[in-house]
Amino acid sequence: MAISCVGIGMLLGAHLTPRARHLIESADIVFSNVSDGIVELWLATLNANTRSLQPHYVPGRSRKIGYEAMVEDILEAAQSGKDVCAAFYGHPGVFAWVAHEVLRRAREQGIAASMEAGVSAADCLYADLGIDPGEFGCQHYEATQLMIYDRRIDATAYLVVWQVAMAGDRTLTRLATGASYRQLLVDVLAQTYPRDHRCLLYRAATLPIDTPRRESLRLCDLPDAHVELPDTLVLPPAQPLRRNAAVRQALDRLDAL
Repeated sequence: MAISCVGIGMLLGAHLTPRARHLIESADIVFSNVSDGIVELWLATLNANTRSLQPHYVPGRSRKIGYEAMVEDILEAAQSGKDVCAAFYGHPGVFAWVAHEVLRRAREQGIAASMEAGVSAADCLYADLGIDPGEFGCQHYEATQLMIYDRRIDATAYLVVWQVAMAGDRTLTRLATGASYRQLLVDVLAQTYPRDHRCLLYRAATLPIDTPRRESLRLCDLPDAHVELPDTLVLPPAQPLRRNAAVRQALDRLDAL
């Protein structure tokens, strides 16, 4: 009796680690939380007893209700004595409340629970856009959270804004909002960035025949841009790094000792 939450990566078949493959193949039952039917069929070739969690997404109903049902399905299978594997797109701990909640409750119940890392959309973003987060730093925010909370944005670092298509949705029922909501996001970002700041709309490839989306646009053009659920907004630094003279002087004194 155990639960493993694994990431299958972004690109079909190519990102699956040997450890994740073993957990999928050896499980008594696999629950798949992936949005692509092709990926679901592929998972079934690794383990014939694979069940999709997608039916829990009901149009017009809060996704929170569906997430809770997914957690219950996974836990019930483990409680019946099965070794369970839950497979998620990308990394199972990134934008994946279900995985974290399953593991938390499983451990409370004395069920062995583990998470196996996977290649996330952020990993693909760094590679596809040629970004080294160690060069200037990199901030990651979910679009709606960035809008409704007072967050500090550092314009000397990269800014990655996830789930732009759903910007401003507080109902958890919509898969997209619209241009007026993205305009509000632009207004928030324009407090830090020039409205003509060049940014990128990015989407990782998920099938071998796909190519990543790397569309350059001005920040002010975001409301009228074609934005889909997997798309991410990336803003390069708008200002140079600022020297901290006091700390540099303190380091000079330490180096002189």
